[in-house]
Amino acid sequence: MIEAKRGWMCTIPTKQDWREITDGLGHRWEAALNTYKPFACGIVLHPAIDTAIQLRNEYHLAPAQIERVGLRVNPLVLELTGKQTPQKGLEGKFSVYHAVAVALVEGKAGEKQFTDRAVRDPEVVALRSRVSPIVDPVVKPEQVYMTVALTDGRRLTKHIEKAVGSVEVPMSDHALEVKFADLTDDILAPEQTRKLMDLCWNVESLSSAADIARAGAPTSVSRR
Repeated sequence: MIEAKRGWMCTIPTKQDWREITDGLGHRWEAALNTYKPFACGIVLHPAIDTAIQLRNEYHLAPAQIERVGLRVNPLVLELTGKQTPQKGLEGKFSVYHAVAVALVEGKAGEKQFTDRAVRDPEVVALRSRVSPIVDPVVKPEQVYMTVALTDGRRLTKHIEKAVGSVEVPMSDHALEVKFADLTDDILAPEQTRKLMDLCWNVESLSSAADIARAGAPTSVSRR
């Protein structure tokens, strides 16, 4: 299935380097390069979202203060997420305009920020029209340059080389817990979510991994 004429190595890559199959075998682990996604959308949007949230939190920004948001982004950003006026939550995941606006308004970009409610929120829609991305081939896919012009004349700038969630800037344990709790909201009661997280953090000490499955089963009491 790997080396045959129509095997994976012959049909997927245009050039084959057979050493990749065995070099570092047992010592190099590709799984170690996997990371957790902090935001509920394609990774091409993560640098812009991360930058927007950082600026919002650092300067305690309110949408009414923001006159314009300028971005210099990799061409892939507009190619994949150039939808300017999303009407449904799923469309919001393909809109850099929405992603930046909702990040500035709500300080998050989880599942709740890519719902029909979020893309139709009047405050988000108004700010979305003031987001202006510009393509720059020099900017790498994992980078972004953002300038936020405020109504008081200030201009806030920030450049991100690697967004949170990358191998270089992994999510903290606290950030993972916040994301997990946000995903289980309206499914599990808060105390059940806390217990489930504790079990996961201490999985190596459990007598059975089935304890996690049982702890994660919704009950009539935990549903809202």
